[in-house]
Amino acid sequence: MNLSTASNRQQTLLRKLNRKKYRYKERLFLLEGARAVQQVVANQEIEIQALFFDESQRYWEQADWKRIIDELEVATLSRELFMEVSDTDTPQGVLALCEMPTEMTPEELADKSGLIVALDGLQDPGNLGTIIRTAGWFGISGIISGKGTVDMFHPKVVRGTAGATGTIPFMNGELSEVFDTLERENWEVFLLDAGAESKALHEISSLKKGVIVVGNEGHGIRDELMTANRSSVRIPSPVGSKNVESLNAAIAASIALYDLSGKM
Repeated sequence: MNLSTASNRQQTLLRKLNRKKYRYKERLFLLEGARAVQQVVANQEIEIQALFFDESQRYWEQADWKRIIDELEVATLSRELFMEVSDTDTPQGVLALCEMPTEMTPEELADKSGLIVALDGLQDPGNLGTIIRTAGWFGISGIISGKGTVDMFHPKVVRGTAGATGTIPFMNGELSEVFDTLERENWEVFLLDAGAESKALHEISSLKKGVIVVGNEGHGIRDELMTANRSSVRIPSPVGSKNVESLNAAIAASIALYDLSGKM
């Protein structure tokens, strides 16, 4: 198979998409890695505009790529350029140029049921990627990205989702305003907080519509979101351990999703 080299326009675009403002201007993002790209192709939730292969690795010659290649625009990049646009130290040799899905509105989210994850100033891309991946596993109804949260389409976040990007409805917005809309439609907001006055997560008996709020890794959830009509919940240690101050944000979110999904 003879593949063409990426055009100058494509090369310029790939370089720009490592910056958030260009991702949202173009409504495009990059997905890197063989398994992640193949998972997105299988999900059929994200539109892939083109695939780009590192010409030195020659992935396109492998049998499991032939069907995918036949259905998409494909081009090659030099080793040097692939290293430049890649977000990893050891690139896997394939990039997908993907269309960013349309954001939900608060009203559209409010019409759903089930569980929603809200992120308040979550800054670590790895944590966010893991949360999206776990949320996809549990089939949650949406993700709300609040002020100060790392971009959901940051390359490190996308890589951490292991192909789950685009499978969950999402929106960016001011959490206090979005919560007001959801609460008018009887959504219960649960703020993950390790404070002594928080209710243990297992004390929640049942729910139909719940929002799990995950705060900043260092500072937790902003005070203005912790209103009297919302429940602060904690994950108690089964052995009463005092050796660890708190759980990792992604781990805490995963435990909360597991616990609450069983009470729907």
